[in-house]
Amino acid sequence: MIIRVSSQFRKAYRKLPKSVKVKAKEREMIFTANPFDHRIHTHKLHGKYKDYWAFTITGQYRIMFAFVNSDKVDFINIGTHDIYK
Repeated sequence: MIIRVSSQFRKAYRKLPKSVKVKAKEREMIFTANPFDHRIHTHKLHGKYKDYWAFTITGQYRIMFAFVNSDKVDFINIGTHDIYK
């Protein structure tokens, strides 16, 4: 699977605590193998983000993404639930 990242994602990623960055890399590997693996709790978003999905990094951190096609996704944002505001 090819993952592209937005500039917004890059900027938010740089600000994360190191422990969250490490966990995000672990979760990205799981996501790449199977985007719907039960360990990452992939879910469809609603409302103004209805075209996006998210998966869990830790209890409060998420990665918001969009499927481009069957083998390509765009990581849109990363952070706490505040990314939905």
